[in-house]
Amino acid sequence: MSQESPLGEQVVYYGKRYIVLSDWDGTITTQDSNDYLTDNFGMGREKRVVLNQRVRNNEDNFRDAFRKMLESIVETGREGGKVTHTFDFCRDAAANDIKVDDTFKGFYEFCEGNDIPVVIVSSGMEPIIRAVLSKRLASLDGIQIISNKVKTSEDGSWEIQYRDPESGFGHDKSKAIAPYRAMEPAPIIFFFGDGVSDLSAAQGATCLFVKYKPNGENDLMEYCRKNKIKHRLFESFREAQDLMKLIIFAETEEEQRGIIAREWPEVA
Repeated sequence: MSQESPLGEQVVYYGKRYIVLSDWDGTITTQDSNDYLTDNFGMGREKRVVLNQRVRNNEDNFRDAFRKMLESIVETGREGGKVTHTFDFCRDAAANDIKVDDTFKGFYEFCEGNDIPVVIVSSGMEPIIRAVLSKRLASLDGIQIISNKVKTSEDGSWEIQYRDPESGFGHDKSKAIAPYRAMEPAPIIFFFGDGVSDLSAAQGATCLFVKYKPNGENDLMEYCRKNKIKHRLFESFREAQDLMKLIIFAETEEEQRGIIAREWPEVA
């Protein structure tokens, strides 16, 4: 018998002046858990990078490319008809090896203290996110997560259960932003991301923060530059927090607009 985890409804925060929506893997975490699993237990880094490049160049969509990566983990773990790379195995491996940006907890507390909701919007799988949170940041276990789920089978195999299977993104993150853009007045939307899974959300934020990766896998940065999307690079949430302070503590809306225009200039 297969088991599917339920897809929860998004909780929308009304009446807020500001909202933070953030990618999880590679943005809040220091390493993408799905990349880690694919590189170590699936097709390997080289093939994974090629798939990401195809997505960035509009030669493939994220939904199908990501499914191929995850399927490679299951297939590489088949031994004599038995699946050794079960979902429990992958969840535990990620929980043990994936770490969280050590400035995120302080950033979250800053937002909480200033009535700014923080929502994780991920194209990964919620059980893995929860496992890493439980191990690294148990105090944040109640944070809202909008993500994908997992379907497991008795033989040990498993597959991702996409939130938006009809979308080429699998999980269309722009849908998490849409309710806030439609509000009157709309809050200032801060979105944090790093990779190809964030492309659908890139143009919907008021202020787009793009995590800079020293390893060179800067897919969202390259996409924004190519498509002239305003963005601000950051390496730690403390750095982003300092920028947010300028905006939320500005005395007038005109001053806020000036700060945003200065810190998120047009892309040449």
